[in-house]
Amino acid sequence: MKIFRYIFVGIIFGITLTKAEVISWYRIYEMFRFQSFHMYGVIGTAIVVGIIAIQIIKRTGMKAVDGSPIEINPKQVSISRYLFGGIIFGLGWAMTGACPGPMFILVGNGFFVILAVIASAVLGTYVYGLIRHKLPH
Repeated sequence: MKIFRYIFVGIIFGITLTKAEVISWYRIYEMFRFQSFHMYGVIGTAIVVGIIAIQIIKRTGMKAVDGSPIEINPKQVSISRYLFGGIIFGLGWAMTGACPGPMFILVGNGFFVILAVIASAVLGTYVYGLIRHKLPH
């Protein structure tokens, strides 16, 4: 029964992102060409909401749905790691016109060509898992 809650929330999230034009390739194109504030506003809002949510979780000792404690491990500061990863992520986003979340929403909106991008993302994640131990972390 819990799966239906997640499906429902996912559908509502997908409708929200669709109506906000976050999945629009043209909006993403405008963002990368610095022609519109729309996407920066959405991303900035998400960052602020995330920061607030993480602080609430940390300060109140909030627990997960199953009652287990939520653990947020500190991140290691590594400029080269985040710079390299950000460049790869940004290039993929710019080339495909979609970041990972909206890719599935695009499928739900009938843009089945994005399945090639999803398959590539899954393959890239699999390859990373194979070579992760050889990479500097």
